Amino acid sequence: MQLDRLTLEAALVGYQRKMEEIESKMSDIRRRLGGSTPALRTASAVPGLRPRKHRMSAAGRERIAAAQRARWAKFKKAKKADKSE
Repeated sequence: MQLDRLTLEAALVGYQRKMEEIESKMSDIRRRLGGSTPALRTASAVPGLRPRKHRMSAAGRERIAAAQRARWAKFKKAKKADKSE
């Protein structure tokens, strides 16, 4: 089934209207709550608010490094075994 341009434009208008209704209901709920609550604030909703960066501990970095070294050792050992055959 191929959709023509008119059908797609009508669908877009319909979805835009639904989105406006939802946003209206959300703003009404926020108003009833007394403004926006901290749980509802997101980086996109509040200008200048950026999500906190996750800081990895030194122990976590060391575990990751050790696992990577082990993977490389296994890879190099397998490669050396292939060359000796």
